[in-house]
Amino acid sequence: MAVIALASAASCGVTSSALALTLASPRPSLLAECDPKGGTLRAGFLQGQITAGVGLYHLAAAERVSSEAMAGAFASHLWPLDEPGHRKLLAGLTDPAQAAALGRTWSALSDVLHVLAQEAGHDVYVDAGRLSFTSSLLHQTLTPAALIHQADLVVLVVRNTEPSLSLTRHVIDPLRAELDEHGCGSAALGLLVIERETSRGGRGYTTHQIADALKTPVLAALPWDAPVADYFTEGGTPPRGYGRCDLLRYARTAAEHLAVVAQRRRVQQQFPAPAVHGQLAGLLQRLSPQRGAARG
Repeated sequence: MAVIALASAASCGVTSSALALTLASPRPSLLAECDPKGGTLRAGFLQGQITAGVGLYHLAAAERVSSEAMAGAFASHLWPLDEPGHRKLLAGLTDPAQAAALGRTWSALSDVLHVLAQEAGHDVYVDAGRLSFTSSLLHQTLTPAALIHQADLVVLVVRNTEPSLSLTRHVIDPLRAELDEHGCGSAALGLLVIERETSRGGRGYTTHQIADALKTPVLAALPWDAPVADYFTEGGTPPRGYGRCDLLRYARTAAEHLAVVAQRRRVQQQFPAPAVHGQLAGLLQRLSPQRGAARG
């Protein structure tokens, strides 16, 4: 399957979206909580069930021994999110100050996540948090840059509101350039839209309007569900009708589509389209209007 990194220009539901995808995936799945500013699921959704002795930070200590040691320690730091253990969590940092120790861990962790996705058939979702740039480049401490560079898909989470679009516009171009320069290419970039009504009852921007405004394809959309979002944030008792809620239904569809898009990209990278000879390209260009006219 695929490693999919989710991030945002602002705090707008990255963790909740990644958790929804992980819980709704039709395949074994893993959520890696890799926001350098700290994880929230340990204290929130899981209400402190995981001690500070388990999670992302301890992989850095293992990686300082060797990449093999980190790979060996990886499984012992995963926490089950369901009774069968098909859905797991790599819990995030408990203190943002720990992020400085992870600089060389991200790349080794990325290798492990890709093995889990490609060899063990997991859907892997990376919560990369809020993007931070310095001199138009991803900040090497405040973002898990290597995870973003090496992901099969990089998905920006955006709300269907003007403030969210405005903030996202500022990161789209530098992120595209970063992926072209250091990552898997800007074609890996897409959007996940959180659709919610405005305070006046309006529907906000449509996915087509958002794709046009940001010049980036919308790969998935999730409905805003306040009770479920609160449950994902604070834990406790699931809201009534949780198992049949729209958020999980849409998240399952989104997980399926993201996996298909990622697989298609992988095939395209392995078997690129042959270059078209210059004369043939001119012929195709001249024939295109005729084909359009014939359809009319």
